[in-house]
Amino acid sequence: MSSAPSRSNPDPVDDALSAAIAAVTARIVAVGAANPAVVIDGRSGAGKSSLARRLVASWPGRGRVQLVALDDVYPGWDGLAAGAEYAQETILRPHARGIMGVWQRWDWVADARAEAHAVDPSLPLIVEGAGLLTPEAARLADVSVWVDAPTPSRRSRALDRDGETYRPHWDRWARQEDAHIAQHDPASLAQVVVRVP
Repeated sequence: MSSAPSRSNPDPVDDALSAAIAAVTARIVAVGAANPAVVIDGRSGAGKSSLARRLVASWPGRGRVQLVALDDVYPGWDGLAAGAEYAQETILRPHARGIMGVWQRWDWVADARAEAHAVDPSLPLIVEGAGLLTPEAARLADVSVWVDAPTPSRRSRALDRDGETYRPHWDRWARQEDAHIAQHDPASLAQVVVRVP
């Protein structure tokens, strides 16, 4: 019996994410730490959240893995850069220093910070979100990942996921992603670059 994937019902997105998990997992194992920090960046709809959830499910070590999505951190539709900086200060930097981090969820309805969440420095950590991979975040991370995908695919996935809530803000958010890419060139900072169809 062949171990090759079936070609009768190919799913290129699933194949790309599976290959990415193998590459990222190899990096995690190579780090050899009990509590590595993984940073996943990419434009909206590229596949960051899917990759992060799969990584939690297939984590190569034992015990709990902490996952923080920047969708819970950004302070509103104009907050890509501010959310990434907030995550560095309250999540990534404390974890790297071995101290407890505390971040507050952004309540998009109330337009304000809400309940607090702790980040245990003794546990592995995955943080995913657009705008996250800057030179500073790359220094704080043990493994850094950039997820890339064509704009039509990304837009379709993002709007399928978030529907009419996101549609009026797509261009506004994309301009912030453009600025992040122009300023930081996150693909060049990534140890693993993932291409999703």
